[in-house]
Amino acid sequence: MKTNQLKNLLKEYSADVKFEYDLKKKNWFNIGGKTKVYYKADNLKDLVSFIKKINNKEKIFILGAGSNTLISDSLFDGVVIKLGKNFNNISLLGKDIIIAGTAVLDKTLSDFALKNSLSGFEFLSCIPGTIGGGIKMNAGCFGKEFKDILVSIQAINNLGQVVTIPVEEIKFEYRKNNLSENLIFLSASFKGVKADTKKIEEETMRLKAEKEKNQPTRIKTSGSTFKNPILQTQKKVWELIKESVPLDISFGDACISEKHCNFFVNKGDASFEDMIRLIEFVSKKVLEKTGISLETEIKILK
Repeated sequence: MKTNQLKNLLKEYSADVKFEYDLKKKNWFNIGGKTKVYYKADNLKDLVSFIKKINNKEKIFILGAGSNTLISDSLFDGVVIKLGKNFNNISLLGKDIIIAGTAVLDKTLSDFALKNSLSGFEFLSCIPGTIGGGIKMNAGCFGKEFKDILVSIQAINNLGQVVTIPVEEIKFEYRKNNLSENLIFLSASFKGVKADTKKIEEETMRLKAEKEKNQPTRIKTSGSTFKNPILQTQKKVWELIKESVPLDISFGDACISEKHCNFFVNKGDASFEDMIRLIEFVSKKVLEKTGISLETEIKILK
């Protein structure tokens, strides 16, 4: 739809809708252009109404913390939705179930579990991003993944209908699942194991120290660039990159982290094209050297 048509269609949401909104500061790479429509959904009622109003007329992308997203410098011809404060609630149900909105940060869920003496969430302290993004890609580290603690998901489909999906109905694999791309995750339930608070804290600190030692922090990066090709080799993707690619290569301000070569970095003012060229160059070199095709772990919005 044309912008003028959208402005007329969405006028009742005018306080929460912005047109040709700049996304550069909304992602960890600090790269990207504008989106045709940006909508910050404050609550479920408004979100359902908005989805029904859009009625499949536009592409929709849900933007979490932007910690795993590379955004094109050109205009995104669709709607970017950001879930607001009412999707950022977290609570304890009974002794061992945590219910969290999908805008809750992974680290916040880990901290909440610690305060309630629930083990199993320690790994989340090392994953940047939100619950929604973590479920979508079955995020994980140190041998644990979202699927290991998930009980159920509440979501809405592209018709604005609210659905609850138990974990038994979801097929999780490494960094993916079989859930429809049309679902918008609203909240999720997680199950922990009661344990000694001090031991949970010690394990959390151990994992954080391990991450700090091996991964870049406090720079313009977006986590692991490529998935580990687990079906093709026992080697980690960083090992394949290290043996295939000159690690001092850069395109514009897009370069490979000195600390972890599966982390790509915007060292200044890298463009989307710079980062894409680096990704494609590394993929090509690894394929030539090892015969293994790499798949990106970061989400690319264009």
